[in-house]
Amino acid sequence: MTATNDRSGLDIPPASSERLYSYDLAPTKKDGRRWGAYNVFTLWANDVHSLGNYAFAIGLFALGLNVWGILAAFVLASALLFLLLTMSGYMGHKAGVPFPVMSRIAFGTRGAQIPAAVRGVVAIAWFGIQTYLASSVLDALLVALFPGLKSLEGQSVLGLSLLGWITFLALWAVQVLIVSYGMHVIRRYMAVAAPTTLITMLGLAIWMFARADFSISMSTAQPLTGGAMWLRILQGAALWVVIYGTFVLNFCDFTRSAKSRRSIVLGNLVGIPVNMLFFAGIVVVLSGAQFKINGRVITSPTDIVQTIPNTYLLALASLALIVLTIAVNLLANFVAPIYVLVNLFPKHLNFRRAGVVSAIIGLVILPWNLYDSPVVVNYFLGGLGALLGPLFGVIMADYWLIRKTRVNVPELYTEAADGEYHYSGGYNPKAVWAFVPAAAIAVVLALVPAFSAVGGFSWFIGAILGAIIYAIIGDRRPDARDVDGESIAVAAE
Repeated sequence: MTATNDRSGLDIPPASSERLYSYDLAPTKKDGRRWGAYNVFTLWANDVHSLGNYAFAIGLFALGLNVWGILAAFVLASALLFLLLTMSGYMGHKAGVPFPVMSRIAFGTRGAQIPAAVRGVVAIAWFGIQTYLASSVLDALLVALFPGLKSLEGQSVLGLSLLGWITFLALWAVQVLIVSYGMHVIRRYMAVAAPTTLITMLGLAIWMFARADFSISMSTAQPLTGGAMWLRILQGAALWVVIYGTFVLNFCDFTRSAKSRRSIVLGNLVGIPVNMLFFAGIVVVLSGAQFKINGRVITSPTDIVQTIPNTYLLALASLALIVLTIAVNLLANFVAPIYVLVNLFPKHLNFRRAGVVSAIIGLVILPWNLYDSPVVVNYFLGGLGALLGPLFGVIMADYWLIRKTRVNVPELYTEAADGEYHYSGGYNPKAVWAFVPAAAIAVVLALVPAFSAVGGFSWFIGAILGAIIYAIIGDRRPDARDVDGESIAVAAE
């Protein structure tokens, strides 16, 4: 039966359900695949250099790693991420569908809401937090340029100063505006933001290197040696992968628009190993130079930017950090919940409307209060983050081990009882059975202090357990057809 989507007049292909199919959820047509290797590279060039990543990487100095230990941690992490993201990216390129639809393969047409919801909640919370962090940089810049504005910092509403509200809402509106034009505008923003970010951070590192008389401290504490050093390197690499646990899961949201597999491989190759080593070099120069100058361990590049004596250069560097943070937010924390909301309400929401709804939720949760609460960040968001590994393990095991990469894309959009991904009432109980114990173990390892020694490896342990359990109990479907979505695709650009 052919139905019609009342929102857009879009004809839904025969046997497809209004609840499962819409313009934004449809497979991307070949003529809508415009992401080349450079676009994939700019994705990483922006995201790797986020302020949160700098804070994490600089923290490795305080944990006792020297320059070479930090570089080793990043080499290992980049190799792991290249493998994981290429596997995930291939899935998106082949099927051409966003993450909530991709999840239907393993979890079922209704069960896909489980991984989509976990990913969406984490993303919305961090969207608000990252917007708040960017607004803090803008606050400092405005006060430096217009000292009279400092009086607005003394007045608070719902835990945020009046100046904070002004800058937060301004950056919030900018991001909503960019997203309202769709993925093709996000792609163009990335292309401009990436070189801006790289040039700014390189210039800042050179400036700091010169201030430190062209030498740096190789460590900021008593460096670790032997087994303790290698354990810390492994933990640092594992935690770096955990940071990208969200991206690893929904990378298909971007690679669904990739021109070819080659674009994904080249973009990942330059964007992950090469770019991450560049990032690591910037980190050790900024941290080592600052420590040599005055013995102080910085927590983020903003600590250095705020010391720039030239107001003009200070403004340029601050604006570059704001451009960077917006780019990171769009990629990591805005696109994912948009597709989750569209998947939940395909008859009522499109990409633009879902973006507004997601942004409103990110505002009303008052993210500055979340960020200032260790309980929320460590337990709520940390616990949700620990669930991402088991989800990844189940989805990858189903696609690569059980189905041998065969996907029947049209069947992802049908609610027919005999549909390939209908399973039992739309849920695949075996995927849930594999996910639950693996997730329980991952959360315990991540949050219980007694397991702190292995807590950093919780994502990997959960992913491996989820994959092994599902590989053992999952249904073999040798008759599964390998069908692309061209017959039902709409150019979702």
